[in-house]
Amino acid sequence: MIKGLSLTLNKGTIGCLLGASGCGKTTVLRCIAGFEPVQAGEIALNGQIVSQRGELLPTEARHVGMVFQDYALFPHLTVGENIAFGVRDGDRAARAHRVDEVLDIVRLGELRDKYPDELSGGQQQRIALARALAPRPDLLLLDEPFSNLDVEFRAQLSVEVREILKQQNTTAILVTHDQHEAFNLADEIGIMRDGAIEQWDTPYRLYHEPVSRYVAEFVGQGVFLPGTVLAPGHIRLELGVFQASTSDWPQGTEVDVLLRPDDILHDDASPLQAQVLHKAFRGAEFLYTLQLLGGGRVVSLVPSHHNHAIGEKIGIRLEIDHLVAFGREPAQAR
Repeated sequence: MIKGLSLTLNKGTIGCLLGASGCGKTTVLRCIAGFEPVQAGEIALNGQIVSQRGELLPTEARHVGMVFQDYALFPHLTVGENIAFGVRDGDRAARAHRVDEVLDIVRLGELRDKYPDELSGGQQQRIALARALAPRPDLLLLDEPFSNLDVEFRAQLSVEVREILKQQNTTAILVTHDQHEAFNLADEIGIMRDGAIEQWDTPYRLYHEPVSRYVAEFVGQGVFLPGTVLAPGHIRLELGVFQASTSDWPQGTEVDVLLRPDDILHDDASPLQAQVLHKAFRGAEFLYTLQLLGGGRVVSLVPSHHNHAIGEKIGIRLEIDHLVAFGREPAQAR
């Protein structure tokens, strides 16, 4: 069930609803599209209310485009005919010209006379995008659009789609459970949890300035280290004393401090040592899991030419530009 959800998108902005399966993000998309009614609140597009309790403007009257997870191309129609299907304005020549325009936009003009089953998954997805863009919608909705593609191509295509949407100044809302996809494509992201938006913000702020423990754990990688507030704005960890932007806690408050892999830097000259417990090779870098002398564990991204063995001790230093801390949860109290 959706509850207390509110968001606004400016013209040309790409928004994203990001969350785990069952959090309600697809339901929100279906309500915006007009596939489902709302029981409370309202939905407005360009200042016109299109949904409220007891009133539902038909989908076809909303000037909304949709790109589905399974592409939903008509198998018996050519690429050109699929794209032309939703174009209603102008005569035959104008519609044909618009088809050519959007095929050029997605860089697949040579496929105009092909059928969907002759295309790769990535080509089908771009044709589905071209079809949705052809009627010049006021809003484009993308429902898990890359989930049928392999991981590497998904990342590449999400960047291409962002470029296309930005070139066309298209306002769009993406629904996905994949945070890399969301970060590649969206200007603003809403982290959804149990039918509500936990935080609506830029990708940068979601990563570096999460407003809740849930967002901190959901976005990116990181670990929590126990800390103690020494004075307003200062927190002691086993790694030292650090300044925090939050000064609401009284002295002695026990907190958990979020440390991202990019907060922990490898430094051979540092007197601070940590032991390598695990390492994951990622090509240009290793993701090391490190145990501190006091028993705490952190993770660190290290250039891959620093190839250390499991059990080896390495020098580290902290570079924390955004110290994020949350009050210790009761179950974790010492």
